[in-house]
Amino acid sequence: MLAAREFLEDKDPKIVSHTALEIFFNITKSWGLKAQEERILLGDPASSTFYKWRNGEGPAISKDTLERISYVMGVYKSLRLLFPTESQANAWPKKENRDFNGESAMNVMLKGSVANLIHVRRYLDGMRE
Repeated sequence: MLAAREFLEDKDPKIVSHTALEIFFNITKSWGLKAQEERILLGDPASSTFYKWRNGEGPAISKDTLERISYVMGVYKSLRLLFPTESQANAWPKKENRDFNGESAMNVMLKGSVANLIHVRRYLDGMRE
């Protein structure tokens, strides 16, 4: 069985980009994020590129951006598995959390580093075990 990365490498980058971005923007809409917060999660692309992506246009995303989106998707999936309702799952990222030194998971993710996205994703994966 092919790993997701190998599978995606054989696909048209524009199609992969469009699909990944569509999913990303649906998730961030459900979390109530602002454009600047979405840009940070995507790795702070140029404003013009970001708005083209938001409109379903623009250049294909980089591997770094695709990796960032995959972590956001993983966080979203974990939350949907952990909480009984969609509203609870969507509210959790903005709630203060003692395991993040009183910060919300969203504040941790918005520090901009891929490592922070990984940290939140692994935390949630640990909660599911």
